[in-house]
This record gives sequence, structure tokens and C-alpha cells, in this order.
Amino acid sequence: MKTLLQRSLAILCLTCTTLFSDAQQVDLFKLQDSASAAEDKNKSERTLNTFYSTRLVTTQTVEITGKGSMDFRINHRFSPLNQGFYNLFGLDFVAARIGFDFGLSDNLMVGIGRTGTNKEGDAFLKYRVLRQQTGEKNVPVSISLLGALAYRGIRYADPTLNVKTKDRMYYTAQVMIARKFNENTSLQVSPTYTRYNRKLFLTGGSQDLFSIGFLARQKVSKKVSINAEYFVQTQRFDGTYNPLSIGVDIQTGGHVFQLHFTNSIGMNEHTFIHETFGSWGKGDIRWGFNISRIFNIGRKKK
Repeated sequence: MKTLLQRSLAILCLTCTTLFSDAQQVDLFKLQDSASAAEDKNKSERTLNTFYSTRLVTTQTVEITGKGSMDFRINHRFSPLNQGFYNLFGLDFVAARIGFDFGLSDNLMVGIGRTGTNKEGDAFLKYRVLRQQTGEKNVPVSISLLGALAYRGIRYADPTLNVKTKDRMYYTAQVMIARKFNENTSLQVSPTYTRYNRKLFLTGGSQDLFSIGFLARQKVSKKVSINAEYFVQTQRFDGTYNPLSIGVDIQTGGHVFQLHFTNSIGMNEHTFIHETFGSWGKGDIRWGFNISRIFNIGRKKK
């Protein structure tokens, strides 16, 4: 655990150095978006950058990684603050997810990731159906669709559980509907369906779960925004809570650096929505941060 903490702090220090560096960088996420819009004059009034990134905190947004780009993401969640000074208010323990997202076209992206907690691998496909526009072709909202799956690879000590491969699979389908009201304010609603093939060590709830997410971004400066996301579940597993996360986005060229507080340790869809065992009211609040670095891996235009 100590080694994990050291690595996490090293990443944080390197990123903070980037934040205050005087070196000029290119905002690839915005550049790809703007270049796409410029290709067709009829679409020049399309809304750009409803959100800074393809994820607000943990939840997917309507944004798509630019065609020919790779988004390398590192997500960290520490233990709850209420563990006190002995565990350095949660900083002695860390969970992490490493992911790679790829932009296949202007409206299609895929991603894969690995989370240390429960040894989970995940993958997703996201497609943008509609893009908010103003002018003659008025489209009031942006809509994207998400399909995701996860595989829980942790070894179960009890052989009598008879856990099969299909029992380790989780599936999520989500519709993302977002609107950028002005240059500073964006909102998103995300109706979500999750399927558990088998409930292992979970009681109550159901194998088929429905929830709805609410996302909000308020820009406070050219490169900084305040974010919040909250999910309401129609059914919950016993002992779980609705996930609430509040954070800050800091845009620094090709990086988006995200700081946040959350009651969830999960970093893929089924875990953070339905397996949040911490309560804000009881002080089960975790500090975390995400780093997003976009690389242009496609051919450069002449």
C-alpha cells in the first residue's frame, strides 16, 4: 500500500508541475472538436465542449474523444477521510484504474480499462447520435449512447460458490442527454440500465437495475470548472447509497486534471452506481483525482 501511495503522490506532483508550467501546449481535445466542426460550413454552429472531458468525475459525458486520438486516463480513489490521522485521513490506501480510450470517428469511441479493486477489466463503446446546434438546423441537446461490460477477476476462496465465467460479467446500457445552456453552464441526464448475471455477496436489490444520473458543470474561469454528479437508483443493494461526487476540472493544454470528493470507490459503471457503501452523512468521503492526457496517434493532416 505504501508503494501505491508513493506512486500516486509522484503522479500528482508531476501533474501539478504541468499545471504551473509556462510551456505552451495544444489542447488536443478542443482542437479535434474544432477541426471536425470546420470541415463542414453547414455545421459551423455546432456546440463545442459541452464538458471538458469524456468523463465528468466517474460518469461518462456526451463528449467523444477526437478521431485519431488516444486518451490515457489514470483514476485514483483514496480511503474515507473519517479513518482519521492514523491512516492519514485515507491517504494510506488507494484504489486505481488505468484506461485507454480511442476515437474511431467524429462520433464513435471505444475504451478499455483495468481497476485493481476486485481485479476488474472493463470495456465500452460510445456513439454520439445528436450534436447540439444553433441556427437554421436547431438541435437543442446532444445525445450519446453507451454500452459497457466488466469482468470481475478476483479469486474467490470458497470453492462451494462455484463461480463461473458468466457469473463474473456485468453489463451497462446508458443514454446521455446533455445541453450546454451558455459558455459556462452544462447539464446532463443519464438514464441507465445495469445487469448483474449473479449477485455475489450482495443482498436485496435485483439482477436488473435501473438508475438515472444527473451531471452539472459550471465554468468559473477559462480553464477551470466546478462539477457535480449524482445517481438515483430505483432499487439498491442492502447497505449501499446513491453515489455523489463533487469536483474541479483544470484544463492544461493536452491534460485535463480532475480533483474531487466522492462517497464511491468504484470507477466503472456497475461498481460506482450500485456498489457505493459509503455515506456522505457518516463522513465516508473519499478524496480522489483523475488525469487525462490526450495523444494524437492518427495521421497528421497536411
